[in-house]
Amino acid sequence: MGTLTIEHANAMPAPTWHRLHVNDVDIELPSGLAAAQQVEVSCEEGLQGEADAFDRALLSLADPAPMAAEGGATSEEDAAMEGLDAPALSAYQLQALENRYLSPADVFTTGMGDEAREYLEFVAGEPVVLATRPDERTCATVRVEGVDGAANAAAVDVVAAPGSSLSLAVALDSPAPGAGVVGVRLRVFAGADARVDVAVTQTLDDGWIALDDAGIVLDERARMQVRHTVLGAGRAYTGLDADLRGDDARLDIDTRYLGHASQQRDFNYVAHQRGRRTVCNLDANGVLAGESEKTLRGTIELVHGCKGSVGSEQETVLLADERVANRTVPVILCDEDDVAGNHGATIGHVRPEQLFYLASRGISPDDAERLFITASFEEAAINAPDQRTRASVTRLAAARGIKIEEAVA
Repeated sequence: MGTLTIEHANAMPAPTWHRLHVNDVDIELPSGLAAAQQVEVSCEEGLQGEADAFDRALLSLADPAPMAAEGGATSEEDAAMEGLDAPALSAYQLQALENRYLSPADVFTTGMGDEAREYLEFVAGEPVVLATRPDERTCATVRVEGVDGAANAAAVDVVAAPGSSLSLAVALDSPAPGAGVVGVRLRVFAGADARVDVAVTQTLDDGWIALDDAGIVLDERARMQVRHTVLGAGRAYTGLDADLRGDDARLDIDTRYLGHASQQRDFNYVAHQRGRRTVCNLDANGVLAGESEKTLRGTIELVHGCKGSVGSEQETVLLADERVANRTVPVILCDEDDVAGNHGATIGHVRPEQLFYLASRGISPDDAERLFITASFEEAAINAPDQRTRASVTRLAAARGIKIEEAVA
């Protein structure tokens, strides 16, 4: 079987780390995989909307984001620049300048990039559209299971009407043995004062490749929480791009991941804070064991005009084995004065004195590593959105030789 390569996926908006080769990733997939198109959707009657609901919602925000300087300040700045040599701008700076005058539909993208998005949409076929009514409170579940020798994906559009609330659980699972590609392409539009909670839980066995691609647009005072739990798959790729377009919008991302053996994890989170007084928090926690590898790119862009906005990203990584490879790339891009941007990472091995203490209690280094992995599975089981997802976590843990306590599962 040949290879299909998705180039420059999970790309940072402002390439920086050329020598470390972490600006993006090339994803190699088996070519010729059949599109299984087997997706299970569970939701209340009347929640599924029209195919073009997301595109129409974007067009409703056709005006570009307001500039921070009002009353012609921009023209004054332009006048001051007249007669001066034009500064050299990077490709990112030129694009950022152009984006100021483009509509939300023109700048919309997903975290993994156009090529990955188009692949997932081709595999998925007809999209699943979930559209709430104003002030409605509802929930939905989408399950995508591995089909041996095939690619199975879901294309999901969420349109949350003003004042409504939607909780969406997405499960990527492989209850039967096999190999192939499992993925989801998610687009979310949250209207004014809407609330959207998304939990994506990935519990695939090592023979599978996971693709999780998302794009988000938030209107005024919209709130969104995203929880990514990445436990399995030989190779897992996660990308999310968010446009905090409206004033007082808020996005909270909580990512939990586990890598063991020779598994590969690749994450790309990008948040464009365009509205005033927006808030974005990115929190990632993970355990790497065996010879696993992980790259996490986190970029918060404080766009010109987002006065009073706050962006923060933090990652904590436990390296349970000397052979693991960890790459953490936190980036803050800022073109506004009245903002706050924070980023940091805590990365470390288990200290020798800690291993010695555990050994004195009869716990070998291998058993200690197993304790950390067990804790990751138990935490995922406790926070699983439903019983079926919890059973998937328990199944994957059992395949690793880990038994989750009944009180937890």
